[in-house]
Amino acid sequence: MSTTVAEERGGGDGREEYTEDGTVDLKGRPILRSKTGRWRACSFIVGYEVFERMAYYGIASNLVLYLKRELHEGTVKSANNVTNWVGTVWMAPILGAYIADAHLGRYWTFVIASGIYLLGMGLLTLAVSLPALKPPSCGHGVKDEDCDKRASTFQVAIFYLALYIIAAGTGGTKPNISTMGADQFDDFQPKERIQKLSFFNWWMFSIFFGTLFSNTFLVYIQDTVGWSLGYGLPTLGLAISVSVFLVGTPFYRHKVPSGSPFTRMFMVLVAAVKKRKVDVPNDPKELHELNLDEYAKSKTFRIDHTPSLRLLDKAAVKSGPTSPWMLCPVTQVEETKQMIKMVPILVSTFLPSTMLVQVSTLFIKQGDTLDRTMGPNFVIPPACLTAFVTIFMLISIVIYDRWFVPLVRKYTGNPRGITMLQRIGIGIVLQIIVMVTACLAEMRRLRVARENGIFGKTQIVPLTIFILLPQFALMGIADTFVEVAKIEFFYDQAPQGMKSLGTSYFTTSLGVGSFLSSFLLSAVSHITKKHGQGWIENNLNVSHLDYFYAFYAILSFVNFLFFLVVAKFYVYNVDVDMTESKRELQKAMETSPSEDRSQVNEVLLKGLG
Repeated sequence: MSTTVAEERGGGDGREEYTEDGTVDLKGRPILRSKTGRWRACSFIVGYEVFERMAYYGIASNLVLYLKRELHEGTVKSANNVTNWVGTVWMAPILGAYIADAHLGRYWTFVIASGIYLLGMGLLTLAVSLPALKPPSCGHGVKDEDCDKRASTFQVAIFYLALYIIAAGTGGTKPNISTMGADQFDDFQPKERIQKLSFFNWWMFSIFFGTLFSNTFLVYIQDTVGWSLGYGLPTLGLAISVSVFLVGTPFYRHKVPSGSPFTRMFMVLVAAVKKRKVDVPNDPKELHELNLDEYAKSKTFRIDHTPSLRLLDKAAVKSGPTSPWMLCPVTQVEETKQMIKMVPILVSTFLPSTMLVQVSTLFIKQGDTLDRTMGPNFVIPPACLTAFVTIFMLISIVIYDRWFVPLVRKYTGNPRGITMLQRIGIGIVLQIIVMVTACLAEMRRLRVARENGIFGKTQIVPLTIFILLPQFALMGIADTFVEVAKIEFFYDQAPQGMKSLGTSYFTTSLGVGSFLSSFLLSAVSHITKKHGQGWIENNLNVSHLDYFYAFYAILSFVNFLFFLVVAKFYVYNVDVDMTESKRELQKAMETSPSEDRSQVNEVLLKGLG
C-alpha cells in the first residue's frame, strides 16, 4: 500500500510531490500531483464536452433544413450558408489559441468565450421563438413552395448574428478545452504519460456521445414539436456544460502563458531571411542557445537541434547584431520548425474535412427526398441518420482502443499500435469508399425516381431512407481514424509552449474544409449549369448528385496520393526521455553560479526539471 502511495506521490524527500511538467494552479503556484489532474480532473472536462457537443450539434445538425423550410433558401445557398458558418466556427480558434498562449491562459480564455457562446445560443433561441424575430408562418399544411411569406431582413440578420456570436464563442472554447484536458496528464510521470495516449480516443468518444443525443432526440423535437423547444434545449445543455466545467476548477492543472507563439515564430523567420547569406556551421553546438538554467527559470524546456529545415538555422548563427529579431536560440528555431513542418500534413487534411460537411448538408437533403416512414405513424427526420455516424464511431473507438491497439502493439512496438499518420491514411481510404458508396446510393435513388415518373421538387421517391445507412455508418468508422488522429497529431507534435496553436491546426483543417466545400459546391453547380443540366439543382430529383459524389471520390484519391508523399517525408519529433531531462536540469543546477542555483533548485522542487 505504501509503495503505491509512494509511486503516486513520488519520492519520500518531497521533491516528486509536485507536478513536473510546469503546471500550476490558477494563482501560479506549484501544484500537488496527488490532488489534481489525471482522469479525475478530466471527468469534468469530458462532462462539459458531452453537453456542449449536444448543444452545438443541436443547432448544426438540422440547420440546413431550417434554412430551407423557414428561410426558404435553395439547395446551394442553404448548404453554402451552413458550410460558411461551420467554417467560421472552426477557423475562429486560431485567435482563441493566440489569446490563450500569449495572454490569458487556457482557463480564463475558455471561461470568457463560454459566456459569449452562451449569449449567442440564447439569442438564437429568441430568434426562432419570439413573434417579432422569427419568420412568419403560412399555417399548418401549406407547402414551402406555396408560401409567399418571407422573413424580413431584420429577422434574417438577427438569426445570422446569433449564429456568428456562437462562432466567436467557440473560437475561444474549442482550441483550449481539449488542450487543457491533455494538460491534466504529466509527461514526466510514466503512469500519467501512458494514460494520456488514450485521452484523445475517449475525448472523441465524449464528443460523439453528446452528438448522438442531438442527432436523435433534438432533431426529432425540431421536426415534430418546433424550433423553439428544439433550440431551447441545446441552450440549456450549454449552460449545464459550463456549470460542470466550473465545478471542476479546484482539480485542474494549468500551463502558464508563454508569450505569443506568432511573435516567436516571426522572429525566427525574420532573422533567417536577414541572414540568408550566412553559412550555417556544421557543428550545431556553434549555434546560439541559452543555458539550461535559463530555461529552468522561465519554466520552459530546451529542444535539441534537428537537421530538418536547415534554412531556419541561420536565425541561430552567431553573427552580426544580437537583438531578438536577429539572433534566436536553437530552441526557438526548433519550435518554429515543428509548427512549419506540420503545414503540409495540415494541407493534406483540408479535403478530408470537406467530407464531414457533406454529412450535415447534401446527405441530409438526399434523405429528405426518400420515404422516411416507419410504421403507420412515425416519420424519421432526415437529420436523424447522422446518428449512425455517431453510433458507428462510438463502437469503433472502443474496439480500436481496447482491442486493436493492444493487438497491433505486440507486432509494431508502437505504444499507439500504429503511427498517427498511418491512422489518418487509413481514414482517408475509408472516406473514398464512403463517397463511392454515396454515389451508388444516389444512382439507385435517381433510377427509382425515373422509373416512377418522379421529377417534382417535393415528390418523395418510393425508396426507404435506409439505403443511405451504409454511407453514414462508414463515415463514422472513417472519423475514428481521421478525426481522432488529426487532433492527437497536431497536439502531440506541437512544442510545449504552442499546444493551443497546435490544436488550432485541427480546427483550421475543419474550417478550411468547410469553406472549400462551399467553393466546390458553388463551382460545380455553376460550371455544370453552363453546359446543360446542372449536377446540383434545388430539385434533387432532376439533379446529378451521383456525378458530384464520383467527382469527390476522384479528388479524394488524388489527395490521398498527396498525403502519402508528405507523410513519407514527415519526421516525428524526438520523444525525449523525461527522466534524462530531469538529470540535465539537475546538472545545470549543480554547475550554476550560487546566486542562480537556488532558483533552479526551486524549479526542480516544483517538478519542472
